[in-house]
Amino acid sequence: QVQLVESGGGLVQPGGSLGLSCRVSGKFSTMRWFRQAPGKPREFVASITGDGTPDYEQSVRGRFTISRDNAKNTGYLQMNNLKPEDTAIYYCNMNIAWGQGIRVTVSS
Repeated sequence: QVQLVESGGGLVQPGGSLGLSCRVSGKFSTMRWFRQAPGKPREFVASITGDGTPDYEQSVRGRFTISRDNAKNTGYLQMNNLKPEDTAIYYCNMNIAWGQGIRVTVSS
């Protein structure tokens, strides 16, 4: 059974950067990142396919970079030029498995 463990996150000022990691206990397939801001529905952020093809939600395109390291069974989400509206709990997903959620707060 696949398990996902997230790390990273925290508090940064607007314009700052954070990196999230998602370690996978099983086989690495398509990984997706979602986020949920207070009082709002969960939304798609980014994905990376088995062949390494990325996709991004429009509001993060050009600021976020999704990648993966198959040797480490780990996916990454590098978040640059963070904005207050990026504040949310971030979840990684693979098939039906989910990470535990990591809080990202962007505030001055």
